[in-house]
Amino acid sequence: MTAAARPARRYALLLALWDSDYARKVYGGYHNVFVSAFGTGGAGERWDCFRVIAGEFPAAEDLATYDGFVVSGSPHDAHGDEPWIRRLCALVRTLHAMGKRVLGVCFGHQLLCRALGGRVGRARGGWDVGVRTVTFAPGLMDQGRGRGLGFLAGVGSEFPRSAAIVEVHRDEVWELPPGATVLASSEKTRVEAFAVGDTALGVQGHPEYTADILLNLVDRLTSQGDIGARAGEEARRKAAEAGGGPDRAFWTGLCRNFLSGGGGSGVVVSSTRPMTEVAGGGCFAGTASIAA
Repeated sequence: MTAAARPARRYALLLALWDSDYARKVYGGYHNVFVSAFGTGGAGERWDCFRVIAGEFPAAEDLATYDGFVVSGSPHDAHGDEPWIRRLCALVRTLHAMGKRVLGVCFGHQLLCRALGGRVGRARGGWDVGVRTVTFAPGLMDQGRGRGLGFLAGVGSEFPRSAAIVEVHRDEVWELPPGATVLASSEKTRVEAFAVGDTALGVQGHPEYTADILLNLVDRLTSQGDIGARAGEEARRKAAEAGGGPDRAFWTGLCRNFLSGGGGSGVVVSSTRPMTEVAGGGCFAGTASIAA
């Protein structure tokens, strides 16, 4: 089969939040933020967006046509009982049974855990907001080879000992699903990242977030009373002390390697594509609300 005849790579972005005013004004919405972070920009790549928080889901007959799925963050609780959350859990279980790759970010990380049989709930240490350095599990590459985590091989001979990432959450994974491997942890959160084989990857932080998105979100959380003024100042201070900010290129490269099924080509660590150049269908706008 020639390169021109190969089927396009197709991904589904499952948005569990509404666009904030800031994300819409600066980036054109969270769709663009995610696709610029996790997309490769290849001519044969397509991203479809579904606003699952509004009940918009991919059709069952189309699931087999996707190479991977991304579940976004959300201001809602992954342990909640809303109908759309229960439906999303059922969809993730279906995708896992089909052997489809599912990447979960923040809320998506927790929902992935819940859907596959783990337990999630309120973080015992309260909110975590800012830039935090997480530590990768010792001997991760050896564990990966033994547990079918082929996408880790793209990093090289070994993982870095640690990497900084944007954190904005008040829930966490309490108990891993069967067969899961902890990839990273921190002094604040025991499970910062986990994987189940090569088809499920959860990341508690936000690989897709830029520093300006974080700072805008800190301002909104503070003004709405979700976090106190002191916590807001601490988050801004940690972001400033991070120097170059989160290790976004590493995290987005790792996520792209996972979604593409990479096993040895190396994590892409170059900067992500400009958000104004993102291609793919957008989500309907709906009504904006508090967005994580």
